[in-house]
Amino acid sequence: MKELTDVPSVWNLPFVEQLYAEFARDPASLAPEWRQYFESLKNGEPPVPARFGPSFQPPSLFRARPGPSMERDGFDESKIAALQHRVYRLVRHYRVRGHNIAGVDPLGLPRPMPPELELGFFGFAEGDMDRPIHCETLQSNRTFTIRQILQQLQDTYCRSIGVQYMHIDNFAIRSWLQARMESTRNRLELTREEQIRIFTRLTDAVTFEEFIRKKFVGAKSFSLEGCESLIPLLDLAIEKAADQGIKEIVMGMAHRGRLNVLANVLGKSSRQIFREFADDLKFFRGHGDVKYHLGYSNDRTTASGRPIHLSLCFNPSHLEFVNPVVLGRVRVKQDRFWADRGEAGPETEAAPCMALLIHGDASFAGEGVVQETLNLSQLPGYGVGGTVHVIVNNQIGFTTSPSEARSCVYPTDVARMLQIPIFHVNGEDPEAVAQVVRLAMDFRQKFHRDVVIDMFGYRRLGHNEGDEPSFTQPVLYKAIQRRKSVREGYLDHLLALGGLTREEADEIARRRHEALERELTQAQNEAFLPPTDKTQGVWARGRYTGGLEKEAEETHTGVEPKRLSELLLKQTELPETFHPHPKIKKFLDSRRQMAAGAEPLDWAAAEALAFASLSAEGFRVRLSGQDSARGTFSQRHAVLYDYETGEPYVPLRHLGGDQGVVDIINSPLSEAGVLGFDYGYSLDCPDGLICWEAQFGDFVNAAQVIIDQFIASAEDKWARLSGIVLLLPHGFEGQGPEHSSARLERFLNLGAEDNIQVVCPSTPAQYFHCLRRQVVRPWRKPLIVMTPKSLLRDERAVSTLGDCAQPTFQRVLPEATLKPERIRRILLCSGKIYYELLQQRETLQRDDVAILRLEQLYPFPDRLLQTALEPYAADTPVVFVQEEPENMGAWRFLRVHFGETLFGKFPFAGIRRPASASPATGSARIHKRDQKFLIAQAFAEA
Repeated sequence: MKELTDVPSVWNLPFVEQLYAEFARDPASLAPEWRQYFESLKNGEPPVPARFGPSFQPPSLFRARPGPSMERDGFDESKIAALQHRVYRLVRHYRVRGHNIAGVDPLGLPRPMPPELELGFFGFAEGDMDRPIHCETLQSNRTFTIRQILQQLQDTYCRSIGVQYMHIDNFAIRSWLQARMESTRNRLELTREEQIRIFTRLTDAVTFEEFIRKKFVGAKSFSLEGCESLIPLLDLAIEKAADQGIKEIVMGMAHRGRLNVLANVLGKSSRQIFREFADDLKFFRGHGDVKYHLGYSNDRTTASGRPIHLSLCFNPSHLEFVNPVVLGRVRVKQDRFWADRGEAGPETEAAPCMALLIHGDASFAGEGVVQETLNLSQLPGYGVGGTVHVIVNNQIGFTTSPSEARSCVYPTDVARMLQIPIFHVNGEDPEAVAQVVRLAMDFRQKFHRDVVIDMFGYRRLGHNEGDEPSFTQPVLYKAIQRRKSVREGYLDHLLALGGLTREEADEIARRRHEALERELTQAQNEAFLPPTDKTQGVWARGRYTGGLEKEAEETHTGVEPKRLSELLLKQTELPETFHPHPKIKKFLDSRRQMAAGAEPLDWAAAEALAFASLSAEGFRVRLSGQDSARGTFSQRHAVLYDYETGEPYVPLRHLGGDQGVVDIINSPLSEAGVLGFDYGYSLDCPDGLICWEAQFGDFVNAAQVIIDQFIASAEDKWARLSGIVLLLPHGFEGQGPEHSSARLERFLNLGAEDNIQVVCPSTPAQYFHCLRRQVVRPWRKPLIVMTPKSLLRDERAVSTLGDCAQPTFQRVLPEATLKPERIRRILLCSGKIYYELLQQRETLQRDDVAILRLEQLYPFPDRLLQTALEPYAADTPVVFVQEEPENMGAWRFLRVHFGETLFGKFPFAGIRRPASASPATGSARIHKRDQKFLIAQAFAEA
């Protein structure tokens, strides 16, 4: 029986009552789990001896002993039990539903009162309200009156903070939260210094927004006005994190309030922000991005003197897609921290790096990537020890009201899937915000789980500064116009307490305004130059570059056959106690034959050698994807499972020596979230091979935002490099429209300025060299690999150990056997169709048709292709053959690139399927017929 961590449900209370009676008579008669459970509820006190008789039941978990006044008033046992039961119902209902009537909305819009929170619902009479009662569920030995209990519940759950936590199954977590909240009535006692710090941060936020609006009239800044408490919230969270030992926080947020956060939280120079409003070309690298999408990093020293590094990720307008990117960046930092110490990962103890995500209310409820990201929270390959989520709740999305935007009460309801607390707080009560921040940070620190802060505010202006919000929300904006700023509201509170004088408040505001005026003057000085970004951290340890491929140095990727044999053989060695699956024994025997050179290498073996050789050289290897441990096509078996115990074993982790970390991870069935995570991982791991694999290539469709907005454009927009690898199974084999194409054409259309690499290797050795080149070469660009399916077991698509010892990846594979002077036609192709063309040529016994393979399609290897064509006579027709329809694959890309003639010398044409709205047919018979016709056309006489 597992340890009991939850309270009984109402359906098994009689059973538990019986157990408790036995516990009261003789604790030793119960199982240890139940005995421990009841002892914990009694706070370690010895059980009260049970009394027996016909007219009453003993005091129990649910029937505490009556108070003395109840006995004096002549309450019999049945009335005492009934009253006690109603009190417990009252407590539970307020814990579960109290958030429904909490004053979290600064606009005070009416909220319906749930009937189960009305006193009449519980049948209390006025005469009952002052009766003393012992209420163990409040975790106190004191006696309370019902009126006092009600007041405590309302103070805790119905003031400026509303909490959802009773959906959490874990009893220990619920008890911890109850103790922390109910003991303080969810209120934090702040010192005068803390209050002034909060007021100063509010002044910073309000002054910045007002200054921007007055100095840059009509410019878009996506103001934070109405939610300025975000600034002291973040300030408090950072201070608390540093006190808890956090050394670095990676943040992600959309554009609302971003400039304010950059200036007042991360410490970005205001003059730099002001100069960006001037659209100064000095600030642009590549095409750049708008100022409210830019990221920033900085070192900060907290009030307690602790250093902490803050990093705000760059973010496109696809609001929530930065979330998994942030988590990936945090995970690799944590992995590096633990690897340096040779210890376990963040699933056992939080490392000193934390993720903090700032969301909008509409996007948190509306964007599916939010759920995908939340789902990563507790998964072994993706956990980060808990993320702090902050919802800036404007109570509106662009022009859409909550009733039109979601089918749930709160935008945060999706987060309840994680069994975590959700704190709703009134943003106009900064001290309530402070309480929630401290509680949330302590929760994350103790339980290593996510936590959500839903800060209610409003959007004082429209979606942007030029928008008129009263067109669509006239009543709402009449209420907003009547509101004073949160700074003024908090100032009134401090003035009433005597904690601050009006003169002191005005002096704080004056200093802030004067500082901004000085920054603006400096920004308007023509001599002002933007700061130069310096390569920092792990990127500064290598010679990593971006730019054009022709400017990148070529590197040797081959490995000596003897060393390859050792590495392959090492992967067949298992612990003596490990029991492999019977079929895996054959798999391992085959690998041994490959290591001995008795069998050629297949694709999986070549990949395993690429991983092993890189790890043996000290590089980190991470493969994450759908069914990646075994492989979609049962080809990889990088993780073996004991046939008797089910325990996993990863041979790649046991190569010996000071090898790099190898992680082979089965991902959830998610594309955008997982690819975003692995992309984020790659941003802080230039010294590793970071791969994401789709189950089938077309699955990448569901991650298009990550590809378009981050992978393909980050260097141009934000000068950020990545070496992420996408492994996309691609090939037309009669499996239907959704399992044939990895949408090669989309990647080729995205290619510009050598921003990505697109390859389609046709041999295992080429794949081996391609993966090694991605790490050994210092040029860091995303790599998209069209990986094979049927070729995985094609007897012709094999390589030798010697092939893997060759110098490097070859972008173009020339004709290897035919004499150039006999050639009357040249077929150009990429991928598996090469083997079908080769088979047809052999069947027809044609020695006048050369076949060349384009192994790299982008950046396109013009010079190498021209060199491969030099042996052939001018005017020899070159025909590009592809399986894909005319409007897909590489054909149109090549046609635009070359036109009707290659290098002004060779007529250029194409053979392909007709243009189609769908990539492939659903009929295997039609596929075979069309494929046969296409191959025949390649050899047909003109």
